[in-house]
Amino acid sequence: MQASIPVSADPSVQYLLRLGDTCLIHAQRLSEWCGHAPILEEDIALANIALDLLGQARGVLTRAGQLDGQNYDEDQLAFLRNERDYHHPTLVELPRGDFAVTTVRNLIVSALLERVWGELQASQDPEIAAVAGKAVKEVRYHHVHAADWLERLGDGTAESRRRVAQALELLWPYTRELFTPDAVDDAAAACGLGPRWADLHDAWLRDVTAALDGAGLAVPADTAFVSTGRLGIHSEHMGYILAEMQHMQRSFPGGAW
Repeated sequence: MQASIPVSADPSVQYLLRLGDTCLIHAQRLSEWCGHAPILEEDIALANIALDLLGQARGVLTRAGQLDGQNYDEDQLAFLRNERDYHHPTLVELPRGDFAVTTVRNLIVSALLERVWGELQASQDPEIAAVAGKAVKEVRYHHVHAADWLERLGDGTAESRRRVAQALELLWPYTRELFTPDAVDDAAAACGLGPRWADLHDAWLRDVTAALDGAGLAVPADTAFVSTGRLGIHSEHMGYILAEMQHMQRSFPGGAW
């Protein structure tokens, strides 16, 4: 069995892991729809969105491995870390749920990533800026795709509207974590690596509110709850994700297709 790898506590590495892990785990959840989406066209669309996110994760994790100084590649960082060394927000690790849950989560995450990648195009790190230049075009499409489906569900049948409203109430409390400021974000902003996610909140909220308005849905009330995935403290669902993701690499170290 392949042992786990330790990662650096350097703020730049931690900042990139947050972004790379967000793309990686969100892609893992979306890939669960392969062969199970409501219609064939959407089955293909969700698989393609997952592949876009995996590509973004590869670019960011590769750069994180270079900055870490231990010569880790993107596969080692994706498959050989302990649970506490993953730094994505809890929102993306929550169970797939029904199609309404996936639609609402896609909207929330794509609106966030569109803003993050947009700012990262001006990163002082030229490799991250290059990844951002391609990624921002992909997540812009993801955002439009999610907003279109949200409108269909919100303006569809009584059942689709009930489900999408229920999904919004379920996921909204986890959005607060996305914009909770801390020292990692401050350090990234200070050195020009990337924006504080907290600084993107107002623009993100405008984008999400516009999509919700189009679907006849209202922004839920905020709660005091703050999840802690970006700090490496995850929900009970994370262990199951890692068991599925890491089995092959742990059992057959260095294996390649």
